[in-house]
Amino acid sequence: MAKILCVLTGASYWTLKDGHRHPTGYWAEEFVAPYSVFTDAGHEVTVATPRGTVPVVDTMSLEPRMAGGEENSLREEAVIESADELRHPISLEEVRLEDYDAVYYPGGHGPMEDLSVDADSASLLRKALASGKPLGIVCHAPAALLATRDTNGNTPFANYRVTGFCNEEEAGVGFADKAKWLLEDELKKLPTQYSRGPAWKPYTVVDRNLFTGQNPASSGPLAKELVEALS
Repeated sequence: MAKILCVLTGASYWTLKDGHRHPTGYWAEEFVAPYSVFTDAGHEVTVATPRGTVPVVDTMSLEPRMAGGEENSLREEAVIESADELRHPISLEEVRLEDYDAVYYPGGHGPMEDLSVDADSASLLRKALASGKPLGIVCHAPAALLATRDTNGNTPFANYRVTGFCNEEEAGVGFADKAKWLLEDELKKLPTQYSRGPAWKPYTVVDRNLFTGQNPASSGPLAKELVEALS
């Protein structure tokens, strides 16, 4: 049995460029699908957030049109309700990487608000990358990589092959022209070797111990790759 640290956003809103606070949180599928894969494989999951804030699910992600139908929506909601780990998160500043075998970051727009500038998350990401332990990051969660830059703008993630929520997908959900910045653009500036697949289709990229997924549909396949790396 492995111990997997799941780092979630603690944000309940995302500040758009006009100052509007758009309600958000973590994306249901990106927690539920990997959590199910991890626990079905017998692994233990611990949830961590900035300051130990109890994470909130983006309600949009549970709408049937976003969840792939009513049945999927109800199933995801049931998993979220039964996952006690979500109600008892530890604080990111208290995390000891040596206590875990792998680290996983689900997305949602929340990480654009908090993890993109969170120093404790940045420290964890740097250590996780250096440790060689599997590090999985999906959809909007690669925004957390932006916080790993030092005062000179350097990051250990520079030139790693990665993916993440693309500009076309952001336009598809209606936020491309409202966001302060777009994830695809910022990952390219980091710089990383960013690539993407077709919009909304599963697409994952593995570079050494870094596993990234493009969108919600990629979270389940990414989790399976992490479990395989742990075996």
